[in-house]
Amino acid sequence: MRNTLTSARKAQDADTQASSLLPRLFDGFDEEQRITVLHIGPALPETVEFFSGFRCRLYFADLFEELPLAIPEDVEASPDQYLETHFRDALALPPDARLDACLFWDLFNFLDTTAVGALMNALRPHMHKHSRGHGFVMHNNRAPQTRHLYGIEDSATLRQRRRDQALAGYAPLGQGQLKTALSCFTVERSLLLPDKRLELLLQARL
Repeated sequence: MRNTLTSARKAQDADTQASSLLPRLFDGFDEEQRITVLHIGPALPETVEFFSGFRCRLYFADLFEELPLAIPEDVEASPDQYLETHFRDALALPPDARLDACLFWDLFNFLDTTAVGALMNALRPHMHKHSRGHGFVMHNNRAPQTRHLYGIEDSATLRQRRRDQALAGYAPLGQGQLKTALSCFTVERSLLLPDKRLELLLQARL
């Protein structure tokens, strides 16, 4: 099994965190509505169990395994074109997939503006005007890496495990840089947490 998932299952220091923005992500969804969700990261058991309560098509893409992103020197495409193709291949979404919710977790802390823009371009064909997103960024881009691995306990509670090792490529963007790079989304709500993370609720901007 992939190292990230193996490490998660071995971790003993998992804890829970209440979230006031996560319920807004699922606001309006019910057990009878079919939804499509993109989850960036490994398929943790509590997350799979949570979504089993919905009529849900759930796509997992562990982009954290791709870190740090590197562009080969001999590639002929421009950096943004290369990365867009890279993300499209890594996401492996069917052409007709339309995403209702995107769970980015802390991925944006590991992508520069070019990479964030390329990811948005890869996602754009799969979004609609009601698509939403959720994630975490650092309020202070000089803050150390938190090393969280996220799962969903229930609609208002996250389960956090600590990664065995820090991930490569950690370089949080400034908030202004990130908002500009998030070309498919606008930040609908943000909440500053005690450990200086910002929890973000995103709404599609197409």
